[in-house]
Amino acid sequence: MRLRVLGTLGVLAALLVVVVAAAILSSASRELAQEVQINRVSALNRFAQLAYDAALDGDSSQLEGDMDRYSALYGEGVLIRLPSGTLQSGGLGEDRAEVRNAVGQASLNLSHTTLPPVQAFGSGPAYISRSFGPASQVLGEAVLEVKLDAARQQLRERYLLVGLGAVVLWLLLLLGAARVTAWVLRPVHRLNSAAQELAARGKTERLPEAGPPELRELSRSFSRMAQTVSESMESQRLLIADTSHQLRNPVGALRLRLDLLQLKLRSAEEQAAAADVTAELERVEEILDGVLRLASAEHRASEGTASAGPDAEVPDLDPFAVLQEETDRARPAAEAAGVVLRLHPGPGLDRPALRLRCKPAELAHMVDELLANAIKYAPGSTVTVALNRRDGAVSIEVSDGGPGLSAEDRAAATSRFWRSPEHLGVRGTGLGMTIVDRLAKANGGRLVLEENSGGGLRARLEFPGAASHSGAGDG
Repeated sequence: MRLRVLGTLGVLAALLVVVVAAAILSSASRELAQEVQINRVSALNRFAQLAYDAALDGDSSQLEGDMDRYSALYGEGVLIRLPSGTLQSGGLGEDRAEVRNAVGQASLNLSHTTLPPVQAFGSGPAYISRSFGPASQVLGEAVLEVKLDAARQQLRERYLLVGLGAVVLWLLLLLGAARVTAWVLRPVHRLNSAAQELAARGKTERLPEAGPPELRELSRSFSRMAQTVSESMESQRLLIADTSHQLRNPVGALRLRLDLLQLKLRSAEEQAAAADVTAELERVEEILDGVLRLASAEHRASEGTASAGPDAEVPDLDPFAVLQEETDRARPAAEAAGVVLRLHPGPGLDRPALRLRCKPAELAHMVDELLANAIKYAPGSTVTVALNRRDGAVSIEVSDGGPGLSAEDRAAATSRFWRSPEHLGVRGTGLGMTIVDRLAKANGGRLVLEENSGGGLRARLEFPGAASHSGAGDG
């Protein structure tokens, strides 16, 4: 936007400078013409007076001498037609059409003593003429050749000076336009950044009041709106977290009463009904736990710890150690589901010396959710956990050989309480992928879901890489 505004202002400034320069040069052209005209008309009048005296006396010797000296000094020709004949100097004769026209006008008692504006790149002389004689009687005509080369050279020099001045003026105007544009657009850029931050984190810093009055008022209005939105979102988060936490007490009491009730049930039908109630109660507990974890993850994501820059509270960690621990913890569940769980690289192979910046507990929780999800929805397949470097980032991949998800389902998988239509019969809350996505963002990373090359789903966590250390024995 700034370049577009500067481009427009630059063109307008250039047009303004061109108009001003053209006016200055036009005035200079007329000024130089007037200077030459005043000097040459004075000389023409003197020759006309001398010619008049010579016509009366019949002696033109003084006139001829002055004409020759003038031509020798200025290099300009003089032609005077007397009743007794025509006098010439400087090679000026009536063989030239311009001279004949000038003589013709003077013979009609029409003086032509006005020079046109000097043209910097013109050529050829100009001619001025007048008649002489008593009263309205014409005794003869005087024509003076005016060479404008010196004036044209002066005008070209002024063209150069004015051109340089115009460039300097244009640059100054452009600099002023850049400063004014920055003054006007700086609050707009701040507002845009604050809007993006508000969309990403749910809150933003108060905008400084700068720029024109209208933009200062807009900044104040946006800051008030952002504060209201932030407070509303925080209130909603706290309400969800507090509600989930408070529900745990009555749910726990309900489970205790249900356990006591089961001790008093005798028939198989009563026991089966109690088991169904217990299963639903366990589902409610899972949802409450998931909602609490999601509220915590979204709060961490809204803080934007990793995206705001290096955080001294978040250490560099060896992700392979976390992967190894979570894989070992998930192995009993994998064996029960008939899943072959593999960690790459396996035992005896060189492990990658990669490190990333993430809270260890949160990374462990993300890997645990991905492993649980793969084991749950891809029973009887092979689940592979791998650590790689990908385009300068550290990636953790959990891939399975299950049915996978379509492109539309993968795009919706991180939404709250989303369940795949094909997996509605599998027990779950629909919050696992959402929690992983929010925790990844809170630690400056992202969750990518894609189709596995051999069929199934590949979930990839990508984090900016930290300083590498060669420590194969760590963890």
